[in-house]
Amino acid sequence: MDSTVQASPSRTTRLLPTLQLSGRWQMAMDRWLLDQGQPALRLYRWQQPCLSLGRHQKQVPAHWLEWAASGRLELVRRPSGGGAVLHGGDLSYCLIWPGAPVDRAAAYRQACSWLQRAFASLGLPLVFGDQPAGLAPRNCFATSSAADLVHVPPTATGAAKRIGSAQFWQSGRLLQHGSIQLEPDRTWWRELFGTPPPPLPSLPCDETFLEELLLEAAAGALPELELPPLGLQPLSRDERRAIRARMESGQP
Repeated sequence: MDSTVQASPSRTTRLLPTLQLSGRWQMAMDRWLLDQGQPALRLYRWQQPCLSLGRHQKQVPAHWLEWAASGRLELVRRPSGGGAVLHGGDLSYCLIWPGAPVDRAAAYRQACSWLQRAFASLGLPLVFGDQPAGLAPRNCFATSSAADLVHVPPTATGAAKRIGSAQFWQSGRLLQHGSIQLEPDRTWWRELFGTPPPPLPSLPCDETFLEELLLEAAAGALPELELPPLGLQPLSRDERRAIRARMESGQP
């Protein structure tokens, strides 16, 4: 087997290139990365419109299942918590952090610091939401708790939630997922959730520049997670095989 898979955990964060794959592939990759025990960070996109459900989400409306059965969108279950997220008009991230602060609020604050730094540099500061977490809503972006980042000041129609994040912990290792909404589809949003998407201000840059800015911010804002000087580290052939095997086996 490839030495990358067998190697002992490193303290250096693995920075993976942006991949546009199916939801099943993306979730299998994130769980596989968590199992490796090495810090990792990646941004990714979605091959087709996808609705990801939170780990413990029970409410799955019939029309969501019908859309998935017809192939209109993909429906996947995340290992992380929270409500459903519509992907396609967003940029997602996955952060793997062994040894993250055991205090969940502190973990969220530190794990989101790079996101705040990047958006502040665009003149679009983000703060944590202040709504009670409570039970996960059907739609992740319907509320903004201390796990989420919203624009300040709020718009006339309420808090503009830009980023929704959720966590999964395994043997002291943190997997944090996040969805950075860029251009959410208003029609899909209304048909799936019965509400409009969050009223987000326009970004003053294109998506490629935003990705570069986010990675630059991560290098400066995540000192506990040392980013590699050599840049991106793609998956090897053997690693892809291992992830595919996990996906096809249906492992959670």
